[in-house]
Amino acid sequence: MNSDKSISQHLERDQPAGCDGDLEATAKSEANSNMLPNHRSDAINGLSPEHREYLLRVHGTLDLDPIPAMDDADPYNWPMWKLSCNDGNFHSRSHQSAFFEIHLDLGVSIQRASYLTSLVIAVLGGAPLFWKPLADRYGRRPIFLLSLVCSLVGNVGCAKSPSYATMALCRAITAWFISPAAAIGSAVVAETFFKKQRARYIGVWTIMVTIGVPVAPFIMGFVAYRVNYRWIYWILCMVNGVQFVLYALFGPETRYIRRTDENGIPMNTPSSASKREYFSFGRIDSTPLTIWDFIRPLALAGRVCVMVPAAVYSMVFLLAGVLPTIEVPQIFVEKFGLNTQQIGLQNLSFIIGAIIGEQIGGLLSDKWMLRRERRDMKGPEPEYRLWLSYIGHLLCICGVVVFLVQIGRASDKWNVTPLIGAAIGYAGVQIVTTVMITYAVDCYREEAASVGVFITFVRQTWGFIGPFWFPPMIENVGLYGSAGIVTALIVVGSIIPSVFLQWKGRSFRHAKLT
Repeated sequence: MNSDKSISQHLERDQPAGCDGDLEATAKSEANSNMLPNHRSDAINGLSPEHREYLLRVHGTLDLDPIPAMDDADPYNWPMWKLSCNDGNFHSRSHQSAFFEIHLDLGVSIQRASYLTSLVIAVLGGAPLFWKPLADRYGRRPIFLLSLVCSLVGNVGCAKSPSYATMALCRAITAWFISPAAAIGSAVVAETFFKKQRARYIGVWTIMVTIGVPVAPFIMGFVAYRVNYRWIYWILCMVNGVQFVLYALFGPETRYIRRTDENGIPMNTPSSASKREYFSFGRIDSTPLTIWDFIRPLALAGRVCVMVPAAVYSMVFLLAGVLPTIEVPQIFVEKFGLNTQQIGLQNLSFIIGAIIGEQIGGLLSDKWMLRRERRDMKGPEPEYRLWLSYIGHLLCICGVVVFLVQIGRASDKWNVTPLIGAAIGYAGVQIVTTVMITYAVDCYREEAASVGVFITFVRQTWGFIGPFWFPPMIENVGLYGSAGIVTALIVVGSIIPSVFLQWKGRSFRHAKLT
């Protein structure tokens, strides 16, 4: 504990006389320093007295991992109000409750109308490979602003489309430009929040991605039924416009290049923080841009500690997330005769499930890891977080089985039991989502953006394929047989890989085989 003692001595010696508020903060830091793991104590000892005083003034503690620079532009030093969010899934599923209206208006089958959603899912998976290198070089802020402007134009095209083909093209354009929000989100979280907060706020980001799927048709079902389904796209234009104004005014740049000395200690950057956060649109990273940068995230397929979480997450996302949300607008219209507004209301079950699941996947996940750190006086291995994923896997199986079986048992009169299953399954999806993405980011913090892009690519690609084989599966083996197939897929594709990752993940990381 000599390093802890050294911290206290430095703080006491360098404290200006008569600064009672600073003395109180210093006293608190001295108490905190006795609880610091050794690796953080050593890092704090290397900071200048001015740097330590700055951190105490901004954060009230030195128990920070990673240690921020002595710079107001460093996102780790920002107040909470500077955080912002955008969601591509809200746009992708907005017309989901209006499949029947699209079928009537454009003269296509309901199943073909659902392919508009599948198309957007596919584009959202591939487009981030293009945007990620540009966001790394030029910053997140200009990419997000461009994304919103071009998405607005794409939604105008959707609203005015005279044919199915034209609407599909405009939907693809909109998806291409709205995709950065979903793909770079993990990088923004990693750039903005400390390690002990990471699961909670990755959870906030992922829950926006997850509930964007049901929230859009929940709201837009009223629009399609009460006005016209094309007004869905006009409303999305308005949403894009409001988002652009708010992000331009309150969304600072989170891409921050930290300068360090020869000992790896953060150094101050002598320029205006506000200018760099809001008014700098030039190149941030001078690293040359190459073709490899655009495909580099795909190389993460060779890293077990990223590939396995991506596959595990994508499987439950497909079977407990995409399957119910895609089948409700098709099965419930045919079986229960629900109108567009009523179909939209069914999505409330998914929203409730996601919110409940996030309490375990996010907040409890951080507390789970922090408790282990305080017990062992060192940071726990990322694999320790994976214990919570099994709760999510079991909820996914339970939820999807209840959803499919209860639909099979139902008469032509609507009942709520399939939706209870859908909510249970969606809670499981949210738990697995947060735990797996946080685990992958914890393993490769410096590549958080690539991790997010790769996981998005795998999830969206798998999600794109699903709607093409769900109807034939249900038609050929029935709802009960489909429940058995889904259960087997989750066990083989999610639970067994999670067990393997928890068993061997550490050895892969330390042996650098990933």
